[in-house]
Amino acid sequence: MARQGIRCMLMRGGTSKGAYFLDADLPPEPEGRNDLLLRIMGSPDAKQIDGLGGAHPLTSKVAIVSASQDEQSDVDFLFAQVNVDKPLVDTTPNCGNILAGVGPFAIERGLVKAQDPITRVRVNTLNTGTRAELVVSTPGGEVSYSGMEQIDGVPGIAAAIPINFLDAEGSVCGSLLPTGNQADVVLGVEVTCIDQGMPVVLLRASDVGLTGSESCKEVEGAAESLKKIEAIRLEAARRMGMGDVSEAVVPKMAIISAPEHGGALQTRCLIPKRCHDSVGVFAAASIATACVLPGSVAHRLAAIPAGSIKRMDIEHPSGIFSVRLEMGGTEEKPRVERAGIVRTARAIFDGFVFPRDAAAKTDTTAAQVPDLVGSAIK
Repeated sequence: MARQGIRCMLMRGGTSKGAYFLDADLPPEPEGRNDLLLRIMGSPDAKQIDGLGGAHPLTSKVAIVSASQDEQSDVDFLFAQVNVDKPLVDTTPNCGNILAGVGPFAIERGLVKAQDPITRVRVNTLNTGTRAELVVSTPGGEVSYSGMEQIDGVPGIAAAIPINFLDAEGSVCGSLLPTGNQADVVLGVEVTCIDQGMPVVLLRASDVGLTGSESCKEVEGAAESLKKIEAIRLEAARRMGMGDVSEAVVPKMAIISAPEHGGALQTRCLIPKRCHDSVGVFAAASIATACVLPGSVAHRLAAIPAGSIKRMDIEHPSGIFSVRLEMGGTEEKPRVERAGIVRTARAIFDGFVFPRDAAAKTDTTAAQVPDLVGSAIK
């Protein structure tokens, strides 16, 4: 019987890695699609040993891309977070890192015609209904991944991919401040709930028994702090109108403290139960926006640059993530008119992936064992 492979491109997008597919190459109904993605990525299994996943939420991601039905966009993008050790696929959130690879992928697959020397790709994210413009390097009408841009959390250099978010505010919750407040008290801890492309709950490290300077390993080892943070996340999500998020990856949790390396704010982000090695793109946009809002928990800690165009350097475990904010409004009531960032991406392989058999058994029956052993002895 011929093997049935599915065309797939494995790409690094920003500080994440994922499998990129054309929508037409996957089952149209969510149940069948999600089952297939679990088998492709090797979930549920802590090592994802039988699939493409890398045993971490940052390397267990999927992009599904198609020609857009929206006249204002070139392609539609559905992001899927494939749980590592549970049979769950979450298409609630967006992912700005995986988004960085959508532009090059769309050009590589012929969904967008390349220009010379750059190609602008307008992306409609189906998860959240937000749109972004990606600027891809295409000298001679071909995608080039080579360049001089370096982003913290990724070794080496690559071509810059500027990303302008066109309508990120209230992407999931419907408003920038889903609770209507710059700050709320949840289970005795002051937090800021915000949605600038990604629902995020910010809280001070000192309020949950941390300093904010811990390594990811130290954060993940702080069992009592994590237990408290998860309880806050569940209640904050309810107040944000998100319902029961016990099995969802949003909202993200941002543990914040005063900057230590010349940036605007120091962060340790949970996604939601593992510590992010850096910080997600949309989470960074939400955190940067919270910094400039008077009354937020971030505003009181942040070092905010002057001017209507602000470069907000968000400190994270592996370096700095810069967010560019264009400000409007007044000093008392500032408004973020546009948020943008620069990422990089790289194609790692392009070919066919062979998913685990849907009927594969996870154990070996007693009847089979003697035969297998006997064959080996012979």
